[in-house]
Amino acid sequence: MSKLFTSRVNAGAVSFAMLVLRVVSGGMMFTHGWAKLNTFSAKKDGFPDPLHVGHAVSMSLTVFAEALCAALIVVGLLTRLAAIPLVICMGVVIFMVKKGAPLNENEMAILFLAAFIAILFAGPGKFSLDHVFGKGK
Repeated sequence: MSKLFTSRVNAGAVSFAMLVLRVVSGGMMFTHGWAKLNTFSAKKDGFPDPLHVGHAVSMSLTVFAEALCAALIVVGLLTRLAAIPLVICMGVVIFMVKKGAPLNENEMAILFLAAFIAILFAGPGKFSLDHVFGKGK
């Protein structure tokens, strides 16, 4: 119980916290990407195109980030690299797709952005495939 009130950093606790953050945020994002992947052909022509690269390309890039990169984050493989497209994707949603929208319409994207930025800077932790293969701390 005294460990809860200490100011010391516990490496095991940090790694466990990163595991929880990776699995929850990556898993939740994966569900969004998987849904987009399953409805790709029906929704590709009407998908937002904030970068002006084409609706199908925009949706493809979003599915890549939300499905593949999110799955990599869940297992902790190429974690920091996989976090970059997700940070960009959430930034595009917040600052371009939903620009000027009320906070309550952006709060999920903001939370995802914060989680993926934390993962990008903190790394995957020791409970990850990156750690097993010697690429993460």
